[in-house]
Amino acid sequence: MRRSAIIFDLDGTLTRPMLDFDQIRREIGIASGPILEALDCMTPGDRAAAEQVLEKHEREAAEQSILYEGAVEVVAWLRGRGCPVAILTRNARRWVDVVLTKHAIKVDAVRTREDGAIKPSAAPVLALCSQLGAAPAESWMIGDYLFDIQSGRQAGTRTVLMIGDSPPPPFAGEADYLIRRLKELESIMPE
Repeated sequence: MRRSAIIFDLDGTLTRPMLDFDQIRREIGIASGPILEALDCMTPGDRAAAEQVLEKHEREAAEQSILYEGAVEVVAWLRGRGCPVAILTRNARRWVDVVLTKHAIKVDAVRTREDGAIKPSAAPVLALCSQLGAAPAESWMIGDYLFDIQSGRQAGTRTVLMIGDSPPPPFAGEADYLIRRLKELESIMPE
């Protein structure tokens, strides 16, 4: 198995960042840290209320989503080269579907928080590679956050950090590549 899978995060990678995680934390009442992991520590009632807040923000982000320049073209270029393309996100599937439909993005697989282990675990990357018949060592994980890079690294993929116009974050050195525009993928991926 030598086939390459190209796995993209969604928010902040294919779309411009639309989720204000600090605002979501404030509304839920979480001081800091990852939101999904905080939900796991809540009572059923508190979790239900927190999930409603998260749902509202994810819906708004999906409905108002704006793609990064070249997103549709780069995904089509990769698929045209015979590379299966997947989305791996901590978001809910229904909101991923809204974004993909709204922007007419065609992908070969989607994995969300409803599908089992989430980033930064290697498990979802490995599951996508298996589903797509791709070797992790030949595959790529592209995202805008530390969890994307950690997930890809632990799975054995090459990693790309998408930063757009933002300054490089402190963890930028953990990625194999750093890009500002999705079109840059065309120059770093082997023929």
